[in-house]
Amino acid sequence: MPQFETRRLVKHSPERMYALVADVERYPEFLPLCEALTIRSRRERDGKELLLADMTVGYKAIRETFTTQVLLTAAERAIDVKYIEGPFRYLDNRWRFEEAGEGACSVHFYIDYEFKNRILGALMGSMFDRAFRMFSEAFEARADKIYAGV
Repeated sequence: MPQFETRRLVKHSPERMYALVADVERYPEFLPLCEALTIRSRRERDGKELLLADMTVGYKAIRETFTTQVLLTAAERAIDVKYIEGPFRYLDNRWRFEEAGEGACSVHFYIDYEFKNRILGALMGSMFDRAFRMFSEAFEARADKIYAGV
């Protein structure tokens, strides 16, 4: 049952960081292991957006696709990811973006997951663990690139 949680202080506003993480279609451009991401459906209601997305991750010869429900709540700067189907027994992922003064924010990233198959877990587990630890850094680097000079 790997679990990872981190808080990072970044030099971008909470609104910009939220927008960057909420732009899930761009993940294959910069996120470790993410090879493809497809939005199956998108619904908006009460100021929230609900996505159903398929993400394909890969490492060497191993490829896995899983489906998640992504709830985007812009007013609260919150992103909650609920696992639907794929190689995991469960996956719980949350992002929060809090004001940290002077155009900065604190990015809180949490993920908890377990593979259904112990063999797949043994093959991909340590690689996933490393990748998830790099996620928040990847988003910060992406923000630095996109918002440079803005």
